[in-house]
Amino acid sequence: MKIYRNLEEFVPLDNAIVTIGTFDGVHIGHQKILKKLVDCAKETGGETVLLTFFPHPRLVINPNDDSLRLINDIEEKTHQLSLSGLDHLIITPFTQEFANLSPEDYIRNVLVDKLGTKTIIIGYDHHFGKNRKGTIKDLEHFAQIFDFKVEEIAKQDIEDVAVSSTRVREALIKGDIDTANKYLGYPFELTGTVEKGDQIGRQIGFPTANLHVHEAHKLIPAYGIYAVEVDIYTEVSSIISGEYEEPKVLKTAQGMCYIGNRPTIDGFTRKIEVNVLDFNEDIYDRTVRIKFHKFIREDKRFDNLEALQQQIKEDEKTIRAYFK
Repeated sequence: MKIYRNLEEFVPLDNAIVTIGTFDGVHIGHQKILKKLVDCAKETGGETVLLTFFPHPRLVINPNDDSLRLINDIEEKTHQLSLSGLDHLIITPFTQEFANLSPEDYIRNVLVDKLGTKTIIIGYDHHFGKNRKGTIKDLEHFAQIFDFKVEEIAKQDIEDVAVSSTRVREALIKGDIDTANKYLGYPFELTGTVEKGDQIGRQIGFPTANLHVHEAHKLIPAYGIYAVEVDIYTEVSSIISGEYEEPKVLKTAQGMCYIGNRPTIDGFTRKIEVNVLDFNEDIYDRTVRIKFHKFIREDKRFDNLEALQQQIKEDEKTIRAYFK
């Protein structure tokens, strides 16, 4: 899969099979659309193109709305999209200028001139252009003028996308990792950089890596303890133009992830900490990706550090048994 960080980098294709969207989560609903895209390219001898946006359009159109919470950050989304068999991924900046394109200019300047679209696969409720006035009827009208085909994604499939996104977010907010992962089709992920903490975990025999999450609008699951897998990368993760390469993994290990405000210690600031089992190397400033497999228990306050230490020992037993 080739990556482009703006539309200007992309050379129009002779037979581009295109879809457009945020694809947050790249969940099972999205995966049906991506399969349709790939199948269409195989049938017609075309190349698949997914146009997505960064930052998320809502952050540009409604900058004062802080309610957006993303299932994927850009690295996670790119990784999941790379598994779908896509040929080209364009991650273009979403700007007010882009948002103000008329539907006709959007079709002519972006779909036709920039991409070389011969088939666009899109949902019945897809809106585009200034004030989101463009509809699938506009696409069908201009398809005759600019010589491309419009394939409508079935209403049921589009509703599956909406349902999946909603279910994933609702489940994560409740800590229901089983349901979230069912709709994602893979373990929910948090990606960030390990930063120095206050070493309290080390004092009680459970050193933790404190995670600074890269994406400020990332959805963080409910407070509690989770059984996780941890990918520790050899370098800081970043998406650059060119052939996609997943960052090299130094180690993959099982772990215990804690999300909460540490009520036994201070009870104010949310922390995301992971104890990597059977691992004791310095990983400060490294990028890690935490994959959530199972919710173990809710966060709670203990009378003292000794009681907390004893509970963590029990959590470790539970998590090791889960991964057996």
